Amino acid sequence: MSDSKLREQMCMLAKSMFDRGLTGGSSGNISSRTQDGGLLVSPTGSSFGALDPAELSHFDSRGQQIGGLAPTKEMNLHSAFYDTRSSAVAVVHLHSSHSVARSLLPDVDPDNFLPPLTAYSIMRLGKVKLLPYYRPGDSAMGDAVRGLAGKHSAVMLAAHGPVVAAKNIEAAVYAIEELEETAKLSMMLSGLPARLMTQAQIADVVEHFDVEWE
Repeated sequence: MSDSKLREQMCMLAKSMFDRGLTGGSSGNISSRTQDGGLLVSPTGSSFGALDPAELSHFDSRGQQIGGLAPTKEMNLHSAFYDTRSSAVAVVHLHSSHSVARSLLPDVDPDNFLPPLTAYSIMRLGKVKLLPYYRPGDSAMGDAVRGLAGKHSAVMLAAHGPVVAAKNIEAAVYAIEELEETAKLSMMLSGLPARLMTQAQIADVVEHFDVEWE
């Protein structure tokens, strides 16, 4: 995909998420590799509802900024995924309400943040790792992701929001939307005797779709 088309797609998908209330105000950030190994990133303080394709922060393959506005303060978080996952071509971070709400519950499994409610969250996310709270912009967030050694395509930052890496920008957006939808379902079912997927059903999905499940 050409850089111009990628810029337009990033801004279109970001606006779609903003318009549907998945992240508000100037929260959230998005990035994607370019054909030549460079990087396009949403600028700091920008709104997903009004990203300008021409103003996206542009880095070359050596990591030097060559155009656009100053990048998001969460650059280290994005870089951590690119540095540890060879398959990562795009990264999306939101401040979506239901996933943040779930991150505040005391009985959530930090090694498997989402309950196995549907096959789709397993297919698109694998196991989501819940990381502790870090101050926004703290480089320790990136360090925590690097500490996972590329074993997770998705993490949940407690009291902050989800972050997902994927093979292209559309896949990253679809996966993070699945994360938020599953978190929403879990909150709707809170306290109810929900029938979760069985271990056999989970194993079947993992094997059939070649899901990372550690």
